[in-house]
Amino acid sequence: MKIGIAVLGAGRWGVHLIRNFLEHPQARVVAVVDPHPERLAQVRERFELDGDVMLAQDWETIRKKEDIAAVAIATPAATHYPLIADALRQGHHVLTEKPLTLDPAECLELCRLAEQQSRQLMVDHTYLFHPAVERAAQVVQSGRLGALRYGYATRTHLGPVRQDVDALWDLAIHDIAIFNTLLGQTPVQVQATGTVWLQQNPSLIASSGQGLADLVWATLTYPNGVCASIHLCWLNPDKQRRLCVVGDRGTLIFDELLTDAPLTVQQGHFEQTDDSFTPVGLAREVVGIEPGEPLGRVCDRFLTSIIEATPSPVSSGWVGAQLVQILHCLSQSLHQGGVPVTVPPLRIGQDK
Repeated sequence: MKIGIAVLGAGRWGVHLIRNFLEHPQARVVAVVDPHPERLAQVRERFELDGDVMLAQDWETIRKKEDIAAVAIATPAATHYPLIADALRQGHHVLTEKPLTLDPAECLELCRLAEQQSRQLMVDHTYLFHPAVERAAQVVQSGRLGALRYGYATRTHLGPVRQDVDALWDLAIHDIAIFNTLLGQTPVQVQATGTVWLQQNPSLIASSGQGLADLVWATLTYPNGVCASIHLCWLNPDKQRRLCVVGDRGTLIFDELLTDAPLTVQQGHFEQTDDSFTPVGLAREVVGIEPGEPLGRVCDRFLTSIIEATPSPVSSGWVGAQLVQILHCLSQSLHQGGVPVTVPPLRIGQDK
């Protein structure tokens, strides 16, 4: 029996979800929802959908369709909470694009609702299913880098410029998720500073009373003392997608733009003689990774979670809620000029 899937949102990311579920042997796309009729027409033509696949311009039209078992949501973040809550109450499993919501309290409510309904809630944190990230976590946690010192990441490009969230909320969640996975921890303290250049129009001012930051510098401090800094900017034509973890024996480098060798270890350390330090053991190793499309893995794990009635250990709703809480604390720091903010422990599970 194939699992009936409704995809909500047929934009840039939604079409990739549609493609992956159409290709999966355990899924059956039964509906696609998007407010733009031209997108629905393009989806029908592009994927040669038969008449059994319902195309609708709003969720209300299909929400009670009997052959829907699960929904995949690729709509703006501000719409996530009401859509996810209603889908769960209808008895549907939910896969949602990141972030889970924009509010930590709403995230916790949705996680508890999923448990109460005995339904799977999973967040599409695609990088957590990237073969390079999975392999990188093995390298870091094996001790090959020696004693860990710090981490740094850069995520820049010329656009797209969002009008609903700043560069922090748009970009940082990827690198936070990767650092958490590589270190096997979540940060206990965060700091952020930012600069606004483009959107100072009052109609685009954030609820904090400040504009939408185009440039953000974020720092995460982990329980083991490792600090990770992240550079985020959406008006920098120097496109970068690079993340590193530095130890006293080597540095792990994940450079997504180097498609032939995205994951490497740069080895090397110092030998000290009196007051001098000499670099030794310098070598570069390309770390092999398994082939596979990350989003395809996301869709497969979502279906597996439904079939096995087991939450995803990699990207459950609780993982998504933790990341939203970290972003919320970073926003607090950003809007207070960069003061350190403690990240409170997440109250996982239903209230007793």
